[in-house]
Amino acid sequence: MLSITINYMAKIVRVGDELVLELSFWEKIGALHSNPRVSAASVEKIEFVEKLWRSETLRGVRAPGIALPYILLLGTLRGFRYKDFCAMSGRGEGVVLTLKSGPFARWIFTLKQPQADFLDFGGAQGL
Repeated sequence: MLSITINYMAKIVRVGDELVLELSFWEKIGALHSNPRVSAASVEKIEFVEKLWRSETLRGVRAPGIALPYILLLGTLRGFRYKDFCAMSGRGEGVVLTLKSGPFARWIFTLKQPQADFLDFGGAQGL
């Protein structure tokens, strides 16, 4: 029997006046993307979501990236005039960052750090 354990999950950090979604090596490979960055002032809203795998949260078509439903979603979800970046693992709770500017309309990722880490993120509303 084959058993693979990969220790990863995206973590958001503040670097100067920017927010960076730090991805592990394997997340970058799966998402076909480097660490997304955005100005902290461009964060419009932060939402903590109980279940990320819902149609109310996810929208669009994944391209590029990788997806195994309810297990893993890494990459870009594209729709008409928007792109969302996703780094999700498992069925746990997560975070949706809505952005005013930048290449992505939202960052959607599994919550793997304390909610208190999100208190000083620029112009964020909804905490």
